[in-house]
Amino acid sequence: MIGGIAEALRGADVCIAFSAPGPDLIRPEWIRAMASDAIVFACANPVPEIWPDRAREAGARIAASGRCDLPNQVNNSLAFPGIFRGALDVRARRISDQMAVAAAHELASFARERGLREDAILPSMEEWQVYPRVAAATAMAAQAEGLTATERTRESLLEEAENKIRLAREQAEALVRAGVISLPPVRSAPSR
Repeated sequence: MIGGIAEALRGADVCIAFSAPGPDLIRPEWIRAMASDAIVFACANPVPEIWPDRAREAGARIAASGRCDLPNQVNNSLAFPGIFRGALDVRARRISDQMAVAAAHELASFARERGLREDAILPSMEEWQVYPRVAAATAMAAQAEGLTATERTRESLLEEAENKIRLAREQAEALVRAGVISLPPVRSAPSR
């Protein structure tokens, strides 16, 4: 193909961008030239290549970004807490591609079970119940590859991860309520 972003997107079904903070690196007219019901992942942080609402206004059926304050966050923060918990719980020697794939499948499974919507294609960070499931899936994949120092059942891994994550969340919330730690300010998309 010869050309730039505009030519690459013409007629495309999907745009996956992890380039440089925008906005306006991807233009609405380029989204309009994509196939109908296009999917746009504009994942640069802190400002996506195109704001998801602008992508939808231009014709994208599904739009996602890397930001937690916008619908459809596509970001490593959805996977890593569970991946690390699972690796630690079975004392995995490394994190393999198969472990990451197991985590991705569990994220997708959780999203399907709670009901997919165009503005909720993945769990949100507030749906903390996904993290123990990702941890258990990751740990099971590590065991299947022989990367672990221990062997555990999925049920025991899930129960332990739920307990540890719940306790950590409760402790953090107590510290916030006591004023010991403060939450960062919520960023929001600037008005156009």
